[in-house]
Amino acid sequence: MTIPDHNEQPINNHTMSTLPAPTAPPTTPDFLPINGTDYVELFVGNALQSAHYFRNAFGFQPLAMAGLETGLTDRESYVVVQGKIRLVFTSPLHGGTPIGAHIDRHGDGVKAIALWVDDARQAYRETVKRGARPFLEPLAEKDRDGQTVRSGICTYGDTVHIFVERKDYHGTFLPGFVTWQPEHSPEPAGLRYIDHMVGNVGWNEMNRWVKFYEEVMGFKMMVSFDDKDISTDYSALMSKVMSNGNGRIKFPINEPAEGKKKSQVEEYLDFYGGPGVQHIAVATDHIVDTVHALRERGVEFLRVPAAYYDDLEQRVGHIDEDIASLRELGILVDRDDEGYLLQIFTKPVMPRPTLFFEIIQRKGAQSFGKGNFKALFEAIEREQMLRGTL
Repeated sequence: MTIPDHNEQPINNHTMSTLPAPTAPPTTPDFLPINGTDYVELFVGNALQSAHYFRNAFGFQPLAMAGLETGLTDRESYVVVQGKIRLVFTSPLHGGTPIGAHIDRHGDGVKAIALWVDDARQAYRETVKRGARPFLEPLAEKDRDGQTVRSGICTYGDTVHIFVERKDYHGTFLPGFVTWQPEHSPEPAGLRYIDHMVGNVGWNEMNRWVKFYEEVMGFKMMVSFDDKDISTDYSALMSKVMSNGNGRIKFPINEPAEGKKKSQVEEYLDFYGGPGVQHIAVATDHIVDTVHALRERGVEFLRVPAAYYDDLEQRVGHIDEDIASLRELGILVDRDDEGYLLQIFTKPVMPRPTLFFEIIQRKGAQSFGKGNFKALFEAIEREQMLRGTL
């Protein structure tokens, strides 16, 4: 990817009968319209092996690559796709590079959350003038398939947002990439799009980043959870969910809260070396089939005690799915005023206990599984105990 390293707003006297009919207050225009998530770029030690893992384990399909064969001399990138999800894995080709320094500091993890916009220059101007720290000044890139414009700003830790404008581009991915067509391509697993992405930040930093997304990017807070909502006998955390104007982008932000032992957020911050993306939630229309397929391919999931399912229907009401199947696979269920959702979480997919994935199916529900928090975090704590980090 051709992006630089990030080191780090008089009383009316007429009578009531002559007053005009009340009108609705004017709506504030969205100064940062976002069409959706364009791609997520991860800096990793071995881009080809990472792409191979996500193809074979999660069913992603090969899409594009860039490296020595395409004229890059400092890095190589492999792009995989499933549904509307594009993951980019990037590795350095030499020692002593900014990408290598990022991997040394954080391990394999998310560097860039790229957002699809109609005007990357305007997105950059609007966010920088509201206080964003620049990362990538607007950059036009061309090849025979057209032109893209990208720009970027810094967010928590070493994570960045890239604004991608591609209305004048008709190529496979981005200029400088070529189609990647290896002979072996496992079948997709039914993953459709990114539902939300969760960021972990440090002690007392959550509200700072809530304010950032509100003031710099025009997001609104959907819901807030405190340590009474998200706690176990040992640990706790707090979270606020930020969403853009059309609801296509949702970023929960977590911070640690006081507990008897080290919380999952503290463990993440220790091993990642600071704030970063904790998990990526990907949507499916058939979670039972998807999880079956992922388990058969070797993806490991967190498990909750079998007793969780004993009173499931009393807790969440009638659901379409067979409870025995959910019990077998370890899929969790929660309900809100709009409907219900099903979700399950992988174990960390990187060498350090940092990044993991959530598989989610929404059947009307717009929430985030509050009723499952205790069971989920107890399952995470059991894994922490095995790692000796609780």
